[in-house]
Amino acid sequence: MKLILAVLPEKAATLASDRLVAQGYRVTHLASTGGFLRRGSTTLLIGAEDEQVETALRLLREARGQIRGDPGGIAIVLNVAGFERF
Repeated sequence: MKLILAVLPEKAATLASDRLVAQGYRVTHLASTGGFLRRGSTTLLIGAEDEQVETALRLLREARGQIRGDPGGIAIVLNVAGFERF
C-alpha cells in the first residue's frame, strides 16, 4: 500500500482530484503555501494499492500539463502499512 503526497498549483490539484475520484481513488486536500513567490498550492493525500500508483501518477501529470502559467508540481510516494477509513 502507498501514500502519494502530491503538491500542485490549486487549479491543477482540483482537476487531478476530480479525475482521481472518478477512477475510484480516495483523495484528501490540504491547503499549503511555499516555494518561489509563496504561491498558494494544494497538497493531495492519495491512498493507493501498489498496482494503482502508476495510474495515479499519470493522472497527476496529465492534470498538471493542462494548466499553464503556474509552477510545476511534485509527487512523493511513500510505503504505508495500511490506512483505516472512519
